[in-house]
Amino acid sequence: MTDPSDTTERALRLTVVIGSVRAHRFGPTPARWIAALAAAREGLEVDVIDLAEVWLPDVHPDRTGAPPPPAVRDLAPWLAGADAFVVVTPEHNGSIPAPLKNAIDWYVDEWRAKPVGFVSYGGPSGGLRAVSHLREIFSALHAATVRDTVALMGPDDRFDGQGRPGDPDTVAAAEALLDQLTWWGRALREARERRPFPG
Repeated sequence: MTDPSDTTERALRLTVVIGSVRAHRFGPTPARWIAALAAAREGLEVDVIDLAEVWLPDVHPDRTGAPPPPAVRDLAPWLAGADAFVVVTPEHNGSIPAPLKNAIDWYVDEWRAKPVGFVSYGGPSGGLRAVSHLREIFSALHAATVRDTVALMGPDDRFDGQGRPGDPDTVAAAEALLDQLTWWGRALREARERRPFPG
């Protein structure tokens, strides 16, 4: 039984996923920034996963019964150990990058009953069309997407040479996103530990 006088709380593990693998991509800049902002908060531990470095193969249309490839097995414990996610994504042709969809599709249990937030960029909408598609995808995996999003319109103009945004509204949006992820991350972790997710 837990001692009610013990107010210590296990750190929440937040994993930032860089969704673009293109050359000369902008994604690592906002990913490093949101990761640093999160790491400065008490009670958060932060990992960054760059899809350009994990080299996941394409999902095979019929992988039933076959063991997953080594790269997929290697990444699985990092995703499984996360309590919450921030997905950093550009908008490509009105949607998400194909490597990001591929990475999501390799896993099921690793996303389930965990909160997901988004930092998006690209196009006149700041990547919000990509976020809209990601909300539907993660909903199908029983993940919980948080409402607030950091949408960067003209991202190259918003970040200085040190990789920090000069717009206070961008910082405020990121803080709101992290507030929501932290709340949902703790609530859903507690729920998962009390009882298995159905289905």
